[in-house]
Amino acid sequence: MYNPKAHLKRLVEVHAPSGYEAPVAELLRDEWADLVDEFDSDRLGSLIGIKRGDGEPRRKIMLAAHMDEIALMVREIEDGFLYMHRIAGIDPRVMLAQTVLVHGVRVLPGVVATMPPHMLSAADRKQFLPIDALVVDVGLPASEVEQLVSVGDLVTMEGPMIDLKGRQAASKAMDDRSCIAVMTTCLEMLRKMNHSWDVYAAATVQEEVGLRGATTAANHIRPDCAIALDVGFAEQPGVNPGGKLGGGPQLGIGANFHPRMVQRLKDIAAWHDIKWQPDIMPARTGTDAWAIQVSRSGVPTALLSLPLRNMHSPVETLDLKDIERTGRLLAHFIAALEEDFIDYVSLMPAPGSEVADNG
Repeated sequence: MYNPKAHLKRLVEVHAPSGYEAPVAELLRDEWADLVDEFDSDRLGSLIGIKRGDGEPRRKIMLAAHMDEIALMVREIEDGFLYMHRIAGIDPRVMLAQTVLVHGVRVLPGVVATMPPHMLSAADRKQFLPIDALVVDVGLPASEVEQLVSVGDLVTMEGPMIDLKGRQAASKAMDDRSCIAVMTTCLEMLRKMNHSWDVYAAATVQEEVGLRGATTAANHIRPDCAIALDVGFAEQPGVNPGGKLGGGPQLGIGANFHPRMVQRLKDIAAWHDIKWQPDIMPARTGTDAWAIQVSRSGVPTALLSLPLRNMHSPVETLDLKDIERTGRLLAHFIAALEEDFIDYVSLMPAPGSEVADNG
């Protein structure tokens, strides 16, 4: 029986930075084996699970969530200490004293360290440390480190999933493996629902370094419409406004999203009493939706985001209810797709011509 929490735990505890996503793809081939009719992939490495509909002609909807995570790479080894480059959006403010894994000849546990505060000037103690000031210590003599670790080896955050109160959980790589769990929840629901469109669930690669997997996957699939899935900013100190954990998915509103895709998602949410939250994004979004929308001759696209605290840290925090709600919204949206929906979205409405209340 499908256990969403256990599935999420397996996903987030895999170590797979941008460009090295194969371990997540291998896991998903097992997890989705009974949920899709076939698998496909593009040459960049995105995994695509295809669940066939029963309609004619065979319209395609693409769902997209990225597999990669932020991480570090060894750039220099000196006296047994490892100096690092960032892979994507690692924030050095939250890395000090974290536990990490160094992927060398064998996987080595390590800790992120720096100069003791006693050795710093008064001015330096008031500043955030740059990434160049941090080192990884694996606790071995320099001669052994040289044998086991090489420049270019990966360093990932350990970040096992932590159960918090209520239905919240924290871990590294919730961005964006939690949204892969959303796609899994959707596919599970579709097993008991009729749908006429083919569903292409794309676990994309290299989102954190430039939306690359979404670009190639969209050109490979050639979808009639698409919904990207990512994390959004939740309320926490310094983030206002932000989404509420447990308040349902955040629905992107702005130029990156087709107004009629957005309106249909609002309608489906209202019909099925699914909570959602508006997410105003007037320009570039930095999500897979940005790449998919302008692939080929253009794809009507929407974005659903899971509210997330502590983004790009080892303790990214969310509410499991939001995964379930978002998966349910996707499944009902797909089941309600008519053959002529593509003709409907091909016509752009005038501003303000389609308004619905938040359901």
